[in-house]
Amino acid sequence: MIVIREQAGRNFIERDEIYEGCWVDARMVNNMELTRLEKEFGISQELLTDLMDADEQSRIDIEDEYTAIIMRVPVYDLSMEIMYYTVPLGIILFPDKIVTVCQRSSTSIEDIVTNRIRGFQMSNKSAFVLHVLGRAAAAYLKALKELNRNANNIEIELRKSVQNMELAQLLSIQKSLVYFTTSLNANGLVLEKIQKTTFLHLQEEEQDLLEDVITDNVQATEMANIYSSILTGTMDAFASVISNNLNIVMKRLAIINIVLMIPTLIYSFFGMNVDLPIQTHRYAALLIVVVSLLASAIGVVILNGHSSAKKRRVRPRLPVQ
Repeated sequence: MIVIREQAGRNFIERDEIYEGCWVDARMVNNMELTRLEKEFGISQELLTDLMDADEQSRIDIEDEYTAIIMRVPVYDLSMEIMYYTVPLGIILFPDKIVTVCQRSSTSIEDIVTNRIRGFQMSNKSAFVLHVLGRAAAAYLKALKELNRNANNIEIELRKSVQNMELAQLLSIQKSLVYFTTSLNANGLVLEKIQKTTFLHLQEEEQDLLEDVITDNVQATEMANIYSSILTGTMDAFASVISNNLNIVMKRLAIINIVLMIPTLIYSFFGMNVDLPIQTHRYAALLIVVVSLLASAIGVVILNGHSSAKKRRVRPRLPVQ
């Protein structure tokens, strides 16, 4: 969808034709709209192809006709396996217009359209770019807090019952954090290049705004790294718990097998075609059952006693007050 927007006061209105100083908002575009962007708006096919590539990295391209800034922004989609991921957003600055191209709908652009930025003026191209980048950093911070909240809730459920569904959800969050970390690092390099170069012609107030955007991006990067490290440790801990529970189950099964082998061994002796004691006794069968049960009980006591003694040996000593 391609929408030509004009700022009227604090709101935006849609126009049918291009005019000087307009903003062309292109989101979720199809092949026909890509062709229109190339022929009518003068954007190269190579740049459009890069913007449609989900793995395209952040960068700045300075051409004779325009300057293109590609940043990665967070996207939330409940229908996807990974609900939070990132996509490239292109901000293309022409002498007479601004074009933004994104393959998905982004809150970084939607916040501007819905007038959530105080004192925003579309006529100032440098401020427009910085506001978009600032909203992208704010979107990362919001998404990271939501991911951390979801991870904490899943961890609580895992403490009650370790299931595959919760582990799969943690893995999805881990993937989202990896995408966020990679994208934030690439965005940080672009912000540093904007700060060091003069192609945007930033004024003093815009320099302060750029520093705030860089600060938010650094904060989001650190949060993503911290949450990723915590989640990795949590998944490793639960993997150890699962392995330990499996060892306990296997140990119990081994004890049961050993206990059941005792009466089987006794019955095997009396099942041989040889003369055995008390084989002519009136209560021989009952005696064999009683002996088997006693032998099994003694085996259980011996095995449990061995386990209890081992636990007492490994119990840590408390420090003397």
